Amino acid sequence: MRTDRRLRVVLAEDSVLLREGLIGLLGRCGHDVVAAVGDAPALLAAVGEHTPDIVLTDVRMPPGFQDEGLHAAVRLRETRPALPILVLSQYVQRAYASELLDSGDGTGVGYLLKERVGKVAEFVDALCEVADGGTVVDPEVVRQLLRRRRDPLARLTAREREVLALMAEGKSNGAIARHLVVSDAAVGKHIGSILGKLDLPPAEATHRRVLAVLAYLRA
Repeated sequence: MRTDRRLRVVLAEDSVLLREGLIGLLGRCGHDVVAAVGDAPALLAAVGEHTPDIVLTDVRMPPGFQDEGLHAAVRLRETRPALPILVLSQYVQRAYASELLDSGDGTGVGYLLKERVGKVAEFVDALCEVADGGTVVDPEVVRQLLRRRRDPLARLTAREREVLALMAEGKSNGAIARHLVVSDAAVGKHIGSILGKLDLPPAEATHRRVLAVLAYLRA
């Protein structure tokens, strides 16, 4: 476990039990939690007051329990590009994860799932690595970000892309069949293949159709 220097940490975690546990853990490892807060506004204020060596923050915090902590981290990196930040999360919040990892000059940033805290030595090593300007990313975060950045339409054939484009125009199966001069059954088969290749969740057929069109528009 790395203990080469004593870090001044601002901690943001709304769960009192986890917050106190992290304070104790970091203290035993030779680091100082100079402020421990439970919401995003308090995190921003604490960083301004204490100028820490590193910020350790949760993703979900009051008042909305959505992505307040991660959004605050991105804001901090906008105003303090060199501020090391390590995010802990119960799950991968992709909306801001990629933005956080791209913030500043791309150094001194990390995103770990909370389950990694149980491996104390690895967790503290990650904290020190980020504080020293390194980048630490949970393997699951990498997997999900890569999946997001992949072109969702790459698996479709040229004909399937054509069918999807016509779906995006609001055409019915029959209208698509007439446009392509094929049978209704052929169109249905193409649409079934499209929905399968886009890995859309099971849902009512019309809803899956809408999701497919959204994937097309976002690509």
